[in-house]
Amino acid sequence: MLENLNKHIDKRLPFLKNSKLLIAISGGVDSVVLTHLCHQLKLNISLAHCNFNLRGDESDADEDFVLQLAEHLDVEVFVQRFDTKQYAEENKVSIQMAARELRYEWFSELAKQLQFDYILTAHHADDNLETFLINFTRGTGLEGLTGIPEINGVFVRPLLTFSSKDIKAYAKANNIKWRDDSSNKSTKYLRNKLRHEVIPILKEINPSLLQSFQSTLENLSDTADIVEESTNAVLKRAIETIDENHIAFKISEFKKVNNPKAYLFEVFKDYGFTEWNDVVDLLDAETGKQVYSSTHRLIKNREHLLLSEIISETSKIISISENQKQVETPFGTLFFDEADAIFGKRTNIIYVDKSTLKFPLTIRKYKEGDIFYPLGMTGKKKLSKYFKDEKLSLLDKENTWLLCSENDIVWVINRRADNRFKVTENTKHILKIRLN
Repeated sequence: MLENLNKHIDKRLPFLKNSKLLIAISGGVDSVVLTHLCHQLKLNISLAHCNFNLRGDESDADEDFVLQLAEHLDVEVFVQRFDTKQYAEENKVSIQMAARELRYEWFSELAKQLQFDYILTAHHADDNLETFLINFTRGTGLEGLTGIPEINGVFVRPLLTFSSKDIKAYAKANNIKWRDDSSNKSTKYLRNKLRHEVIPILKEINPSLLQSFQSTLENLSDTADIVEESTNAVLKRAIETIDENHIAFKISEFKKVNNPKAYLFEVFKDYGFTEWNDVVDLLDAETGKQVYSSTHRLIKNREHLLLSEIISETSKIISISENQKQVETPFGTLFFDEADAIFGKRTNIIYVDKSTLKFPLTIRKYKEGDIFYPLGMTGKKKLSKYFKDEKLSLLDKENTWLLCSENDIVWVINRRADNRFKVTENTKHILKIRLN
């Protein structure tokens, strides 16, 4: 196995031989064998162990074992203890997910602080098969069926081509000791149920299951490359604008393809959407129709789909005193300056008669029923009607802010000033308000 790993690294992962490496080690057979192999290959390694405090004395014994192994091999070791149950409760996630988040966050931070080039984990071919089956049973796209990536950022899995059987055989042949995690025997977890009950049956049906599975992964990976290339071509044509609030996609480009649902899935799958029939229906829905995920939403706006992040924002009001010269806002900085005259017309600048203002001024979001007197027009207008006439999208409306004097709108910021506060021939003090 040592020779095969060395050949594999030379062929696929040659950069590891000149890198500073951090091995994620639990004390189990997989990570212990990975440590011994890397040590024999004289790679520049250090160890990182997480004590999740989930198995009492057993967790502490795992920690002691890793410390002794590091001392025996004369390599640097880092240990971090976590209150995993508390983290799971506070973040409303499962114990397994909590442990995963804690360890990967710590590994990444450790690598960043101490300048490790890569973090090695001991995932192997059986882990890859289990992950494939988990994704398959839960429902997934092609990406979820291409297995664990061998290289994912700073994380590298050198043992993915080796089986669990290979690893244990190497450990026994070389008298390598390891720790057994008793929780791995429990079938209450899906991964363990697949490992102990389902995969043995599949291997009985096909003794060459892992080899066949590896061929399947390679084929799926090739297909995924084709899908990505095709999706990127459609995406390039479909994206019309990108700004800080949303991405606008041309609906016509999705309607041109033979299977719009497939392309919509590939484009929007990473944003948490699950109701794909509803997403497809947006293509022919009325303007304003929305589909939500837990983090994002898609809005039909005339000939476009608008993708935006859901931001929980309280309807805050910003107060501005008479002496303030500038105010920081969620949409930029407002500057207030005295002016001698009006120069030009720009949407981000208005000139008002200061005597018509009643301080403190306020900045707030639009609410139903708002009216104003658009500069250059006679009479009043509902803001909702103004938005409609200007063909603003729902997102544009939601991101519109108003500068107000008491209950009166002075400026639909960056769009239109109010006629009641305009500068006239009788104005003595002109106030210039600029959005930057």
